[in-house]
Formats: sequence, structure tokens, C-alpha cells
Amino acid sequence: MTAKKLQQIISQGEGLKIEFKKAKNKLPNNLFETVCAFLNKSGGEIILGVDDEKNVEGINENIVEQLAKEIANLSNNQQKLFPTFY
Repeated sequence: MTAKKLQQIISQGEGLKIEFKKAKNKLPNNLFETVCAFLNKSGGEIILGVDDEKNVEGINENIVEQLAKEIANLSNNQQKLFPTFY
């Protein structure tokens, strides 16, 4: 995704297919509730590092790879998503 596209999404705000989640130092507790909701509807985009007021807070650059691994691993965890989705 380009920076321009990301800025367009953020400026439009949250809606049926867009959800912002704070994730400065960890994944949000309700991330997979949103993933599940999007999987059960027509999809959507979750933007990590942005709060509900469209403020870009970012993600701690030291844990970006760790968060990506957690998302991949938890996507295959039946206690988080069932059926699993990757």
C-alpha cells in the first residue's frame, strides 16, 4: 500500500470496511474480533497504529516483525479464529 493510499483511507475514517487499531507496543486485545467480523462480511482493512480519532500513533519499530509473526501465528490458532484463516 502506498503512503498516499494509506493517507486517503485514514482521512475517510472508519466505516463498515475500515477499522483503526492502536498498536504502539502490542497487538490490540480485540484485533481478532474485528478480523472475524470482516471475514464474516465482505472483508475490510484494519490499519494498525492509528487511533479512532484518525491520529497516526505508529508502531514501535523494534517490534514490527514480532507483531507480524504474532498475527500470522494467531490467525492459525483455533482459539482466536475458527475456522482458522491465513
